[in-house]
Amino acid sequence: MKVLHLLDTLNRGGAETLALDVCRNAARFGIDLTFAASGGGDLEEEFENSGADFIRLERSMPLDLDLVWKLRRLIQENQIEIVQGYQPVEALHLYLATIGLKDVYCVMSHQGYIDGRNNRLTARLLSPLMDANIVVGRGLFRWLRETIGLDTSKNFYLVYNGVDKERLTHNGGGAVRDEFDFDDSTLLLGMVANFWRGHRKDQMTICRALPVVFEKFEDARFMFVGKIAEGGEDYFEECVEYCDQKGIGEKVFFTGARDDVADILDSLDLFVFSSLHEGLPIAVIEAMLARVPVIVSDIEPLLEATKKGECAEVFPAQDAAGLAEKIIKLLKDESARKKSADAAYEFAAKNFTIDAHLKGLASLYTNFLMKHENRERAAKVRIISDSSAESSEEE
Repeated sequence: MKVLHLLDTLNRGGAETLALDVCRNAARFGIDLTFAASGGGDLEEEFENSGADFIRLERSMPLDLDLVWKLRRLIQENQIEIVQGYQPVEALHLYLATIGLKDVYCVMSHQGYIDGRNNRLTARLLSPLMDANIVVGRGLFRWLRETIGLDTSKNFYLVYNGVDKERLTHNGGGAVRDEFDFDDSTLLLGMVANFWRGHRKDQMTICRALPVVFEKFEDARFMFVGKIAEGGEDYFEECVEYCDQKGIGEKVFFTGARDDVADILDSLDLFVFSSLHEGLPIAVIEAMLARVPVIVSDIEPLLEATKKGECAEVFPAQDAAGLAEKIIKLLKDESARKKSADAAYEFAAKNFTIDAHLKGLASLYTNFLMKHENRERAAKVRIISDSSAESSEEE
């Protein structure tokens, strides 16, 4: 099956990481993937070397008709059968590019939080026009229906996000600890998430919890790993200033984006994820597959990712005191950390691998192609039947 995926940027983030894992593994599931990007980013070289046919395009405006034309030509020249966008802006350009093209199926993937009025409006307008809408977690169904106003009862399908375990092969967390001058006795905590506008990852709740944690564990340290996204600059500065004002700035490290997440996860004693909005977060799945004990906020998608909290400690979202209590509880009990990490690994390995994700995609795509074959077969039967009827009339 010939498939085209389109992504707007190639910066480090959950959707980009998922797309890269898909590119690297699609061929094993019978998906002949062409991957197009309408913007660049830190991961561009990795996409070029991913094994999928990679094409770099440019989008110069919110609705770029030149991009639509290039996509249409790409679809026709490569005999693409299925197109998929990871966000509303990508799905819009793909939909316009496929208008009038016979038997090209259009898919929009809903990865999680939809930011901005225009993006939400686009999602509402496009979702009924898609051949399929992919939702990456059950909890996201409710949010899309109740917050965005999408009718998820029609043409919506669940395909869980997945992570390539091979990508989590690491060189050892010792290098990370050496880089930041942490010794073996340091209890290292961390979160992998970008700083977005709207505070949706809620790193500030972690910052507010840390003074209490550091009082109990003087040798504890925390690493925030992730870039400052456009619009998130003020929020990032707010978090940094808070830590400095509370006298914990020397124990909290804001590393920016990193390309050695596997090594960072291997260095951690505890992974904390405080998000307020998610689909099914790649960062949490990575931590679970790396056998790092996890603490998450109690939003529905994170409960879903951790088997209703059975594979993690859970705290009420935005409750710094509750988070501090959970962190202290796990830091005091190494055996509890190991038990939690093992349970998380088993659950993630069963449900959230890239193989499971691609099996879901391949199944959905195959259903499209089977419908096409059945229509062609029915059309041939009608032609034969009509011809037979004409012959009978002539006789």
